[in-house]
Amino acid sequence: MRIDDTRFGSITIDGKTYDHDVILRLAGDVVKRKKKLSKKLYGTSHLVSKDEAKFVFEKGSKLLVLGAGQQGNMRLSPEAEAYLAKKGCEIVTEPTPQALRVFNEASGKKIGLFHVTC
Repeated sequence: MRIDDTRFGSITIDGKTYDHDVILRLAGDVVKRKKKLSKKLYGTSHLVSKDEAKFVFEKGSKLLVLGAGQQGNMRLSPEAEAYLAKKGCEIVTEPTPQALRVFNEASGKKIGLFHVTC
């Protein structure tokens, strides 16, 4: 799987453009992000909750690349960070344009969460 490009409001993966936040799975599947898991707790989807981190994480994942939005406004809550650390999953957080390069260059068992606005 290769992330081709991102623009405000979209991300292009393997030639297909998505106009919503996405999760990239170990098997190469692209899944729509479940923002409600964070929004119901914090009132915003810019702070990722532990419940959302549980949805994103897959057993065997060694790296989560977090595309934090075009200006880098999204972040993990302390509880989400602790959950992922307990699972042994390294986290790299960058604004989405830089995060796609990190994801493309990383090897091994990786997953991604990419915010396409803000």
